[in-house]
Amino acid sequence: MINIVSNQSKSKSSFHFTEQLCVDVLIAGAGPTGSTLAADLLRRGLRVRIVDKSPHAFKGSRAKGVQPRTQEVFEDLGILGEAHNEGGPYPLTGLHFGPITVPWRMQSQNRPTPDIPYPNILLLPQHRTDAILHRLLKRQGLNIEFDTAVEGFEQDADGVTVTLSSGEEVRSKYLVGADGGSSTVRKAAGIRFVGETDDSDRMLIIDGTIDELSRNRWHMWPRIHGKSVAACPLPHSNQFQVMIKLSPDETPDLDENALAAYFHKLTGFRLYNITWKSVFRPNVRLAEHYRVGRVFLAGDAAHVHTPAGGQGLNTGVQDAYNLGWKLGQVIAGTSDSLLESYEAERQPIAARVLGKSSELYSGLKKHRLSGLKRGDEERQLGITYHGGPLAPDAAATKTLHVGDRAPDAPFIGPDGARRLFDVYQGPHFTLLAFGDNAAQALPNLNWPTAGAELRSYIVGDGRVGVNYINDRTGILTRIYGITSDTLVLIRPDGYIGNIITTNWLTAFENMTKTITPM
Repeated sequence: MINIVSNQSKSKSSFHFTEQLCVDVLIAGAGPTGSTLAADLLRRGLRVRIVDKSPHAFKGSRAKGVQPRTQEVFEDLGILGEAHNEGGPYPLTGLHFGPITVPWRMQSQNRPTPDIPYPNILLLPQHRTDAILHRLLKRQGLNIEFDTAVEGFEQDADGVTVTLSSGEEVRSKYLVGADGGSSTVRKAAGIRFVGETDDSDRMLIIDGTIDELSRNRWHMWPRIHGKSVAACPLPHSNQFQVMIKLSPDETPDLDENALAAYFHKLTGFRLYNITWKSVFRPNVRLAEHYRVGRVFLAGDAAHVHTPAGGQGLNTGVQDAYNLGWKLGQVIAGTSDSLLESYEAERQPIAARVLGKSSELYSGLKKHRLSGLKRGDEERQLGITYHGGPLAPDAAATKTLHVGDRAPDAPFIGPDGARRLFDVYQGPHFTLLAFGDNAAQALPNLNWPTAGAELRSYIVGDGRVGVNYINDRTGILTRIYGITSDTLVLIRPDGYIGNIITTNWLTAFENMTKTITPM
C-alpha cells in the first residue's frame, strides 16, 4: 500500500500525475462508514486514501448505539473486543413524572445463542467508535488526512480526477462519498437527496457530567416545563449524553454556563464539564442513486433519518461492508455489473430504515411509550438481499435463502471448539460442503486466482483437520437447515451467496461469472 502526502506547494495547473500517485479508491469522510470501507479495502491489498474536511476526529457521543449486526462486522474486522471493552449495555429507562421515577425496559436483553452471539445493542459513544476504527487504519498503515476536503471531481472511462482543498489533484479508480448528510460528493455528482427537513424540529445534544444523578438509568423527563429532556449515562466515564427538545422558535444559547443553567432550570440537576454540544435537526432523506459512474455514496451521504432506533451509524457501516468486497472484486477484474448490485441491495434497506425510524420518532413526539420500544428489526440481523440481483432464485435450505445473513454456529476444529464466524473472518469467500457428494465435487470446482480467494470446508461428523468442520453435535447442520447434500457459498460480507443441491459444476460456474474476475 502506498501512503501519499498532500503536496500543497503545487497548483492545479502545475500538478502532474504519475503512476505512483494513482490510488484504487479515494474516500471522502473518515467517520464510521468511510473508516470501515477503508479498513476493508486495505485488507484486500488495495491502495486507499481517506480525507476528511474536519480538522480532527469527531469528539461527541452522537450515534451511540452499535447494533448486533454491526458488532458482527466489527468482529470480522478484528475490533469487536475493543468495542466491547469501551462500551457497555444499555441501562433501563427511568421515566420521571414529578417526584416519581418509573423504571422501564426499552428493549429486551437477549441471551447469546449459537447462531446469534451478540444479540443486544452496545452502548458506545461515536467518538470511541471512530477512535477504534482509526486505530485499526493506523495499524494497517493508513493515515487519515484531516482538514482536507473534496472540492470537485471529473471522471472518465478509466478513473476519477479529484480536486482537494489543498490544491492537490488525485487520480483514483473510484471515489466514495462518505462525507455526511451535506455531502460535497453527492452534490457534485448531481444526485438528488429526496425527502424533507423540518427546521422547526430540533434537539439540543450535550455531553457533560451531572451531579447526583444515578448512572444505572437512561433518565427521561417526558414533560417537564413544556420540554422533553433525557440524560443517558455513557459507559466507562462520568459523562451523560443530554438531549433537550427545543421549541420551534427557540434559539438556544450554547455558552456552557448558559447550558448548565438551562438544564438546572428544567431538571434541578447540575450539569458541568461540557465537552461537546450540538443542535440536531432530524432529516429524512434518501439519495435517488448510490452511484454515478465511478462515484459512489455511502452512509449519511446516501441516507439520513431520525435518531430513533439507533440505525444511522449501523446502516452506514453495512453500506461500506457491502461495497468493499465488490470494489475489490471489480478492481481485480470482475465485471463492472457487480457494482450495480450495491445500490440494488442497499437502497431498499435504507428506505425501510427511514420508514421505521420515522415511525418510532413520531411516537416519541407524541409522548408514546411505543416510540421508545426497540425490537428485532432494529438489531438488523434479519436484513436479507434475497430477491436482489445476486440472489434472484428460490434456492433455499430448510432455514435459509440465498441472500440471508449467514448465521454463526459451533463446531470442532483441529484445535478444539471453534465457530463459523472464525472461519468467515477475513476478506475471502467461504464454501461449505455438506454430504459426500458435495464434498467430492470440491476438487473439480474452478475459482480464479485473482480477487478474493475461496476457502472450502467439508462439514461432517467424523474427520477433524484444517479443511474439515466436525459437526458431531448436529447444531451447525440444524442452524443451516441442511437436509441433503448441499454446497453453501458465503460472501465476504457474511451473506449467503448461493445454495447448490444438484448439478454442482454447472451451477457453481454460472454463479461465479457474476462475482469473480473473468
